[in-house]
Amino acid sequence: QVQLVESGGGLVQAGGSLRLSCAASGSIIAIDAMAWHRQAPGKERELVAEITARGTTNYADSVKGRFTISRDNAKNTVYLQMNSLKPEDTADYYCKVRRVWGREYWGQGTQVTVSS
Repeated sequence: QVQLVESGGGLVQAGGSLRLSCAASGSIIAIDAMAWHRQAPGKERELVAEITARGTTNYADSVKGRFTISRDNAKNTVYLQMNSLKPEDTADYYCKVRRVWGREYWGQGTQVTVSS
């Protein structure tokens, strides 16, 4: 099993920045991709950004140029730096990791609220 603990969410004004962290613990073997997803009220959960073990990144079009995902493999931690935040970025943000054979694990989520 893999346990994921997110932190860094909160309330910020539009144009501001937040940095989310997700620390993984437990059976940390064969972890391939680490990602952030988000779910706004009344909407489906969507991929925000993903980073593979080799460092390849993928971003949702809505956050390109504003958000940056990174990972520290020594600390088993993935980060999401969010700049130029908009009210439409308001959502619960979830960390997810995927083993090389496809098994996925999710964190409990951290709330991000962007006021206009």
